[in-house]
Amino acid sequence: MRALIARDLQLAARVGGSGALSLVFFLMIVALVPFALGPDLNLLSRIGPAILWLAAVLATLIGLDRLFQADEEDGSLDLMTGAPAPMEMVVLAKVIAHWLTTGLPLTLASPLFGLLVALDGTAMGATALTLLVGTPALTFIGAVGAALTASIRRGGLILAVLVLPLMIPTLIFGVSATEAASGGTVPFTTPLLILSALSLIAAVIGTFAAAAALRWSE
Repeated sequence: MRALIARDLQLAARVGGSGALSLVFFLMIVALVPFALGPDLNLLSRIGPAILWLAAVLATLIGLDRLFQADEEDGSLDLMTGAPAPMEMVVLAKVIAHWLTTGLPLTLASPLFGLLVALDGTAMGATALTLLVGTPALTFIGAVGAALTASIRRGGLILAVLVLPLMIPTLIFGVSATEAASGGTVPFTTPLLILSALSLIAAVIGTFAAAAALRWSE
């Protein structure tokens, strides 16, 4: 499993990967929204967490279609399928590598990008924490769609249609947790724990579902 994670990280670093592109896309969305809404700082600070979370959801989709497709095209996926290691372990390793190159950089950059939407220190910290807890759910959900579309060329649009509705609960509780930390009506820990539960559930179901989809496609 460590070898698979190291392999995907090396490939991502060698070809540029989707991490840098996702980070640029994340920055573009966060930077453009204030121009569309105008210079009202109160409005920006109020909807800032929602902007950051929506940008994170869309940025996570960048490169997801290549999560298994590249291995399908060069035959690596056939070797992984026939290897003694279970397919679930292969899926888990590839998802972890994708999150390390996409979800983690988005989380680390969110406090800096929060300045663009006039967030205060508390909101920045809460947003970063919720992204750290919630982005694994987005990646595991996306992995199921990536496995289903691995054999389809240019399946990025189909992937987005499949997984975006499933990402909505994570988006809702991620934004709710951030708003609760900034003086909401519910305790911060309540939506944060639900968000953590969504990530754990997505990790279990997403791993087995993606592995089953890859076996079915073979």
